[in-house]
Amino acid sequence: MRSRNHAPSLRAPRKAGPLNFPAASTWAVPFLRVKWRTVGDVTERVAGILLAAGAGSRLGQPKALVELGGETLAQRGVALLRDGGADPVILVTGAVPVTIPEALAVHNPDWSTGMGSSLATGLRALAEGDADAAVIALADQPLVGAESVRRLIAAYREGAPVAVAAYDGQPRNPVLIARDYWPAVLTMATGDTGARPFLRAYSEFVTQVECADTGSPDDVDTAEDLARVRAVATARSEEKS
Repeated sequence: MRSRNHAPSLRAPRKAGPLNFPAASTWAVPFLRVKWRTVGDVTERVAGILLAAGAGSRLGQPKALVELGGETLAQRGVALLRDGGADPVILVTGAVPVTIPEALAVHNPDWSTGMGSSLATGLRALAEGDADAAVIALADQPLVGAESVRRLIAAYREGAPVAVAAYDGQPRNPVLIARDYWPAVLTMATGDTGARPFLRAYSEFVTQVECADTGSPDDVDTAEDLARVRAVATARSEEKS
């Protein structure tokens, strides 16, 4: 696993092409035609996927609908990806329907099997579009900063095919995965492990990007977690005001 200071050399530009995905259960995934923004001579080709399908059994309510600072965790997660430069953003839902105008909501009928099926649903929703890479974030980590997404995208454009946000050297989220690796991710995305099996199996292609100064990947799993995260978010808001 490489550190951000040892990114691989620049890639030659590649036109996104069709993918040969492994067989999976039948999902109703809409065809997604992407219109990319262009800034100067750089074309935006990195999409975002927000995983927000869980029921929040330990929390006692679906995490996507939890409010923090006047926004739901789903709204904060979509804003995180968009503010960081990901476009379009896929919002993967499951336990409850969630609609956010700035994102394309895609339902995962197998959400109860764990995060892996939601990750697969998000990647399949992007498969017919032109995205060359996707940044994956979790709705239940609302203290992650948009700058982490920007840094992952910058690392990708410098040649890193897989980039992981690290906090004091510990790999967490978000994660960026180039299109060429999506089929491999899908073959390993089972249960509640998400992209972790893929990241371990393909560790030689992973670049860690230090993001401790951009936010924190604290999970909201319990009422105690939520209280702690709310206190941190309030303190940060007061510091900015």
